[in-house]
Amino acid sequence: MHFYDLPEFNIKKKLVKKREDNFKKISAVILISVFFGFLAGSLSSALFYYQIKSYLEKISIQPQGLELEKIEGSEYDPQTIEEQKIVSAVKQVSPAVLSIVVTKDVPIIEEYYERDFFGFVTPKYRQKGTEKKEIGGGTGFIVSEDGLIVTNKHVVLEEEANYTVFTNSGRKFEAKVLAKDPIQDLAVLKINQKEQVDEQGEYSIEKFPVVKLGDSEKLEIGQTVIAIGNALGEFRNTVSSGVVSGLGRRITASDSSGSFVETLENVIQTDAAINRGNSGGPLLNLKAEVIGINTAVVSGAQSIGFALPINQVKRAIEQVKETGEIIYAFIGVRYILINEQVQEEKDLPVDYGALVLDGGDQGPAIWPGSPAEKAGIREGDIILELQGERITMNNSLAEIILKYNPGDEVVLKILRDGEEMEISLTLVKRED
Repeated sequence: MHFYDLPEFNIKKKLVKKREDNFKKISAVILISVFFGFLAGSLSSALFYYQIKSYLEKISIQPQGLELEKIEGSEYDPQTIEEQKIVSAVKQVSPAVLSIVVTKDVPIIEEYYERDFFGFVTPKYRQKGTEKKEIGGGTGFIVSEDGLIVTNKHVVLEEEANYTVFTNSGRKFEAKVLAKDPIQDLAVLKINQKEQVDEQGEYSIEKFPVVKLGDSEKLEIGQTVIAIGNALGEFRNTVSSGVVSGLGRRITASDSSGSFVETLENVIQTDAAINRGNSGGPLLNLKAEVIGINTAVVSGAQSIGFALPINQVKRAIEQVKETGEIIYAFIGVRYILINEQVQEEKDLPVDYGALVLDGGDQGPAIWPGSPAEKAGIREGDIILELQGERITMNNSLAEIILKYNPGDEVVLKILRDGEEMEISLTLVKRED
C-alpha cells in the first residue's frame, strides 16, 4: 500500500469534523457562560453598591449623588455631615449666648496750665466730673428660662462696675452679679424677665432661650468642638471650631496685670480659636451641648486654649438656684502635690500625696482657726488619702474635697515622721 493510501488521511478528516462539532458546542457554552456571567456581575455590582452606600451612611460620609438634610431656615446646603452639625449647633445655641459689656464711672481728667512764682507755666491736672466708660467685656450663656447666666469670674471682677448683656439679635438687658465662685473662674449673673401681654390681653412672663448642658466626663481627645464668644469685645457670637487637644490639664491663669491669679484643675485643652472677649462663652460638642466654659489661652502660643468642664459648673448652678451663693468645703492647708520629681527634690518617702508647706507671701501652711489646725495637722505632714481616696497629681486634694459639703466629717490618712496615722475633722464653709 502506498504511503498516501494509509488510513492516516481518513483519520485526519474525521478529527477535523469532530473539532468542528466541538467548536459549536464550546461556542454555545461560551455564549451561555457570558450571559450568566453578565447577569451575575450585574447582581454583584448592585449588591456592592448598596453595601458601600450602607457603610458610608454608618461612618457619616455622603457618597456622590446622595443629598444631605437641609438646615431648617437656611438657604445653604451643607457639604459634609460635620459641617451640617456645626451649622445646626450654632443655630440652636446662639440665641442663648450673650455679649457682656462692662462699664464704670471713671473720672474725667482735665489738663490746665498754671504760672508759678517765677513766671514759668507748668501743666497740671484736675478731675472734672465723671463719665461712664467701657472698661471690659466678655461672654456668657443663659442656663435657665428665668435668666440665670454663667460666665467667668474674671469678667465680672469689678465691684463698682455696671454689667450690660446683649443678645445675638441686639436686645439689651442690665445684669446683676449673683455669685462668684471662690475656687473656680466662674460667676453667675441674672437678668430680669419682661412682662408680656398678647393680643387677647393674656399676661405672661418672658422665657429666655437656654443652652443644653452636656457631660464633660464623656469627652475624647480629638473630638470636634465649637467655641462661641464676643471676640475682642467687638465681634459678637464669633464662631470657631477645633478639637479637644487634651483633658485633665492643671494650669495657673492670670490676667494681663497679674492682679488676678487662679489655679484651675482638670480643665479641657482645645485648639478652637479663643480670643480676648471669648471668656465665659460656651464650648460645644456637635450635639449642640455645652461641655465647657472658655476660660484662658496661653500667651504667645498658637491655638492653645482652655475651658472649665461643664460638670464642675453644674454643681455651682444648682447651688445658686437653691441658696443664691456658691459654697465649698474647706480644710485650711497649703500644700504641693507630690510626684517623683518632688519626692527626689525634698527627699520624701512617698511619690504621691499632698505635702503641707508654708505658702510664704501667700500665707502660712495651716490657716488659723481652720479644721486642719483644730485637728492638729502640722507643716511637713503628707496627706496621703481623704476618705480612703488616694491623692495624686491627677486626683488632687482640692478635687477630692469638691465631692463634700461644709459640715461633712472626713478621715485623712497622714504620714508624719515616717509613721501613718488617721485624723478626723469636720469641713467648714470656704470664704472668699
